[in-house]
Amino acid sequence: MSNSSRFHRLQRLLFLSLFGLMVAACASLPNVSDFSQTEPANANLATGNSPENTLLTKRTPSVLANKLRHSHVDLKKLAALEDAATSTPLISGNKITLLFDGPQTLNAMIEAISNAKNNINFETYIFDQDELGLRFANLLIEKQRAGVQVNIIYDGVGTLGTPAEFFDRMRNAGIKLAEFNPVNPLKRFGRWRLNNRDHRKILVVDGKIAFTGGVNISAAYANSSLFRSKKKASGSVGWRDTHIKIEGPAVASLQLSFMRSWSGQASEDLPDLDYFPTLSNAGDKVVRVVISRPRGDFSLYKAYIQAFQNAKTSIHITTPYFAPDSQMVQTLIDAAARGVDVKMIFPSVSDNSLVFQAGQSYYDQLLAAGIKIYRLKVAVLHAKTAVIDGVWSTVGSANLDIRSFLHNYEANVIILGDEFGREMENAFRDDLNTSEEITKQAWDQRSMADRIKEWAARSFEYWL
Repeated sequence: MSNSSRFHRLQRLLFLSLFGLMVAACASLPNVSDFSQTEPANANLATGNSPENTLLTKRTPSVLANKLRHSHVDLKKLAALEDAATSTPLISGNKITLLFDGPQTLNAMIEAISNAKNNINFETYIFDQDELGLRFANLLIEKQRAGVQVNIIYDGVGTLGTPAEFFDRMRNAGIKLAEFNPVNPLKRFGRWRLNNRDHRKILVVDGKIAFTGGVNISAAYANSSLFRSKKKASGSVGWRDTHIKIEGPAVASLQLSFMRSWSGQASEDLPDLDYFPTLSNAGDKVVRVVISRPRGDFSLYKAYIQAFQNAKTSIHITTPYFAPDSQMVQTLIDAAARGVDVKMIFPSVSDNSLVFQAGQSYYDQLLAAGIKIYRLKVAVLHAKTAVIDGVWSTVGSANLDIRSFLHNYEANVIILGDEFGREMENAFRDDLNTSEEITKQAWDQRSMADRIKEWAARSFEYWL
């Protein structure tokens, strides 16, 4: 089961009966239609070795100029617009490693955990009690017993089907755990925020290595999606997903995010350990860590919109769930009208029919605008990535839907630069090779029953 379907099952039981009351209190995404017209100042860049330096900035536009001196993109302007949109600085000196699918991602995470010396902070939406989940839990218990402090935040809806005994076993071993926004309102006094979920997937080891992206701890990720494989599908094929490993100063931003989540959810303080060690430069990547939350500043949504508005040549998107607001759809359509090559890869099958059909309800508009749509075959698509003009890339937990931008707690990393952009473009092309293009002519021939399903699903997209 995916990182959204569990919530949808609970939603239909609890929210639809209260739909009339809740509509009156609906929040909305900000109007940023004229965002690209804002006159930007120089981009901010954070460097240094402490968590405070991820919040304090200094003016160093030359770093960006040097990185993309041969690029056709005005990256300096783009970064400055992002500064205005996200209120988070660029962070230089990082090494970013792309990880594809569950096996590669989980092996890298397990290696980092195995080598932990002081502390492990882990935040996840899904943590199943299956073969993979037990392997992960057993390793964390082993590290806790070896003297490494393990702290875990798990989402109350994402782990709805996971027995309490699974977490009790870790707790009894000394691991500190916090359930994020429990389904049962009696578990935690205060405002009950069932509709706000922690969709982040963050692992920070010793404050020196961090991971984030789309991969959950579930048997669905135990197998490869055959991405870049010459083998033919046989038996169970895993989900197609993307994660990143981060080394360098940007790790402190993800560690700080975990600390803030813990302080808002846990009743006990974390043990006083070395969570923020000195971080030296580990590479040459300039990144922006965007941590979004409900009732926040919509930083991730704004970052996407301004990147789409300023695209010059290409927008290449991979997303499993597409239920955006009209403003984002129009921004993509406007980009295509400017001559930007807009391509989007969606799943051909989904674990959630309502979200799937809501996404399909936009195909008519997108295809009519000249946007090319592809659907990944064989595997279940779960990667949440984008690369724009070959230089602006993002990997994270957020889908392109209202839920991610308005209701969920999400974490995305934006990476600026040609080299990483080429890696992302290569991965996008490889996914295109195993995808089927949906043409306007073929889409116009779908049945009336499918059209009605799309219309109905779109009517509820705010809650999806």
